[in-house]
Amino acid sequence: MSFLIAFLSGDGVGPEVAFAAKRAATAAAQRCGIDVDFVECAFGGAAIDAHGAPYPDETRAVCARADAIFLGAVGGPKWDGADVRPEQGLLAIRKELELFANLRPVRIFPGHETKSPLTPSRATGVDMVFVRELTSGIYFGKREEGDDVARDECSYSKAEVERVARVAFETARLRKGRVTSVDKANVLATSRLWRKTVSALQETDYQDVALDHVLVDAMAMKLIQAPADFDVILTENMFGDILSDEASVIAASIGLAPSASLGAGKKGLYEPIHGSAPDIAGEDKANPIGAILSAAMMFRLSLDAPEAADVIEKAVADALSEGRGTADIGGPDGCDALARAIADRIGR
Repeated sequence: MSFLIAFLSGDGVGPEVAFAAKRAATAAAQRCGIDVDFVECAFGGAAIDAHGAPYPDETRAVCARADAIFLGAVGGPKWDGADVRPEQGLLAIRKELELFANLRPVRIFPGHETKSPLTPSRATGVDMVFVRELTSGIYFGKREEGDDVARDECSYSKAEVERVARVAFETARLRKGRVTSVDKANVLATSRLWRKTVSALQETDYQDVALDHVLVDAMAMKLIQAPADFDVILTENMFGDILSDEASVIAASIGLAPSASLGAGKKGLYEPIHGSAPDIAGEDKANPIGAILSAAMMFRLSLDAPEAADVIEKAVADALSEGRGTADIGGPDGCDALARAIADRIGR
C-alpha cells in the first residue's frame, strides 16, 4: 500500500507536534509494510508570510490529490487583527473538501484517573467521541462587522444536519450504541430543526441506537458531573467547538486530544485539537500525543490500515503507563524526547 499525505505543519507549536506525529507515523508504516509519502506544504500564518495567503494554490493542489491531510496548528498574535488570517485557511480547506464531520475522542488512559482535574471516581471510565458538524452554522453564516452593531448568522439545512447525524449514529454502532444530541431547542430555530431531523433519522434508520437530547447549557454541567455516562455526542459547529475543549481537559490535558475531519469519502484532515500555543513555541514543551493519536486516526479512517493505528495507540498507552509525558500531564519529558520514546516503542 502506498499513500500520499499533505503535511501542513503550520504555526507556533504546530511544526513541533506535527513532526513528532510524522516520526511516529513513519515508524508505524515501516513496521506494517506501508509506504507513506509526506509532502510538506505551506499553510496558515507561515503561508501568509511566504505567499500572501493562508491556503496557497500549491497547497490546494497537493491536498486535492492526497489520500489524507495532516495539520499541526495555525494562528498566532503576529496575524491577529490582520485582513488575512491563518484561520481563514482552515475554514477554507474544510469547506472546499466538504469535511463536514469532526470526530474528537476523549478518554482517560489507564492509570491517569488521578491526573484529571475531576475526582478519580468521576474520571474513571471516561471514553466518549464528539461528532461535531464542521462546515455550517455560525462560523460560516453571513456576518456584519461593526463598532456599534455586529451580526453573525447561524443557519442549518435539514440535509446538513442529517449527514452529520448519520456519522454519529454509525460511530455509535461501533461503540456502545448511544448518541447524545446537543442543542438549544428551547431558544433557537436552528436547534429545533436539528432536534427534529436527528429524531426522525433515528426513528427511520437507527432504531438500534439509543438517542437522547440535552440542552447545551445542561450538557456543559453534565460533562463535569458524570462524563463517563456519555458515548457519542453529536453537536452543531460552535457548541461542539466549546464542549469538546471542555471535555478534553477531563483527560488531564488538551494536549492529549486528537481529531479527524471527514467528508463523504475516505479523505480526511487530521490534527490535534489544541491551538498553536505561541507562548511555548520553540521551547520543546508542547505535548505531541494529540498529534500522534491524530496520526493513528489517519491510518484507521483514511488509509484502511488499522494495524498501524493499533501499534501507535499501544505505544502511547505504554509510554504513559511507564511515566513518560510532558509537563502538562506531570511528566519529565520535552516534546522531542516523548516523541522519540513513543516512536521507539512502535519500532520494537
